Amino acid sequence: MAEQFLTLMADLDDGAQKRMSEWYSILRSAGFIGTQTPGLPFHISLATFPLEQERKAVELTERVAGAFSPIPVHISHIGLFAPGKVLFGGPERNAKLDSLHEACELNPDAQRPWTPHVTLLIDEPATVCAALPLLLNSFHPFVGQITRLHLCAFWPTREIAAAELTGEE
Repeated sequence: MAEQFLTLMADLDDGAQKRMSEWYSILRSAGFIGTQTPGLPFHISLATFPLEQERKAVELTERVAGAFSPIPVHISHIGLFAPGKVLFGGPERNAKLDSLHEACELNPDAQRPWTPHVTLLIDEPATVCAALPLLLNSFHPFVGQITRLHLCAFWPTREIAAAELTGEE
């Protein structure tokens, strides 16, 4: 399958990765594997771009990472996207997270407003709903940090650029 689009993601810190990996391990041990992209760190997707904007997206990734310092995110809840195929950890929106998103989003789509989330499982609705009680039993809210921006092309996954947040904002 040929690449179709680029996605700029905000990667979470090592502690958040560990915690969310534990949640996914509980799901996986119960047989819930999902169809989400394997091998990517847990992240919040910030923006998508057409393939022909790769250079612009790389420049944006580096510029924004150089402007922002690590951003605390409170993963406070679990959510589902309709029609029930995506189970996610939900961060509370805050001014810094919204500013990061606004700095990255060049092509806002009023028909698809941005909902920050960290995908845990993508599967058929019946499977996702069956996995929900397991996640609820192990879920405890926590505060992590966005520490890095990560640009990839999809499908298949091609990593293009990554940059640590090193700025003052």
